[in-house]
Amino acid sequence: MAEKIKLLFRIGYAYHKAAFDPVIEYLMNDPKYDVYFSLDAEKKRYFWVLDIPYQQPIIDEWKKLGYRFTKEKKGFDIVITGDTLRDAPEYGKTLLCFLNHGTGIKNILYRNLAKFPDHRYQIFVEGPHRVKSLLSSPALGKNEVHLVGLPKLDFYFQGRFNDRESILRRWGLDPQKKTVLYAPTYKPTSLYDIKDDIFEQTKDFNLIIKLHPYSWMGKYAPHRQHRIYEKRVKKYKHAVLLPFEAYNIVPFYAVADTIISEASSTVFDFLALGKFGIVYDLPCDDLKHSDGEPLLEIDNREFLKGAFVHIQNGKQIYRAVEQALNPTQEMKEKAEVYRNELFYKLDGKATERFVKKMEELYYEGGHENVPEQ
Repeated sequence: MAEKIKLLFRIGYAYHKAAFDPVIEYLMNDPKYDVYFSLDAEKKRYFWVLDIPYQQPIIDEWKKLGYRFTKEKKGFDIVITGDTLRDAPEYGKTLLCFLNHGTGIKNILYRNLAKFPDHRYQIFVEGPHRVKSLLSSPALGKNEVHLVGLPKLDFYFQGRFNDRESILRRWGLDPQKKTVLYAPTYKPTSLYDIKDDIFEQTKDFNLIIKLHPYSWMGKYAPHRQHRIYEKRVKKYKHAVLLPFEAYNIVPFYAVADTIISEASSTVFDFLALGKFGIVYDLPCDDLKHSDGEPLLEIDNREFLKGAFVHIQNGKQIYRAVEQALNPTQEMKEKAEVYRNELFYKLDGKATERFVKKMEELYYEGGHENVPEQ
């Protein structure tokens, strides 16, 4: 019997796993793989400086599904990660596969690649735009780019979350109503600006609020972000605030009729579903990193313009929802143009393409990250 391929899913944060779920299922059912997991970054911050690991409850649940966790880094033939690694050399010589935990318009990927020009990733991307953007970036370095589509959405396109009524009832919402999904990122964010309007303007609909996990953790964003919504949601029967543990947003994409966000990857993903969303415009001229580089790859005031509805304040939410639920023919045609530019084969088979290409690279050899070189 051939020796099994030893593979590690380096998850980092629990919410990264949503991007891996279809790939995890696929590889765990393939007998030629010996699959392991690590979860090494999940922490909550208390009293402004105290970081407490928040791993064991999550790991315990995943162990019930047959996941094997390890703290080892070396000794794996393949490592799949949803983020770039500061400690990539510690994993030794390995095929280092980058499958982005969140697509979108932030430029963090390019910045991180530029910080470690000696690292070598096999970067698997969702569409033609990302291919062009990476290949034209001076940060690409030794990394290789492969177009496969977006495995994160495979379960959606396979119909895994088609029982809309069951999902809505589970969260105490009315299946007879249209559903608005509010999914702000933690920075730059709209959540401070529309903290009251998001509830008041959506009373005719279901409202699902899915905060970014960092909004709960206190390290990269203050605990005030989730407390604002925990306080307000109690007053509104039409609304639910998803808990920190609800890491996977894809089932909520399935039940949502429209989405509201600003620079989150959720807006990017939602376009792929053939639905129409709402973009909260940010003052992008002022959104810069400490070194002066823009925070976003694309000005969010221009992102998906003509297809998705853009708003500048919370009082515009109700009308924007109505427009997103009833898109014009012009909006539909523009959305199709964007979809073809940003995504590749939305057919529920991106995982198969990912694995096929990963195996080609592995068996061919010469594509590994080699720390000593």
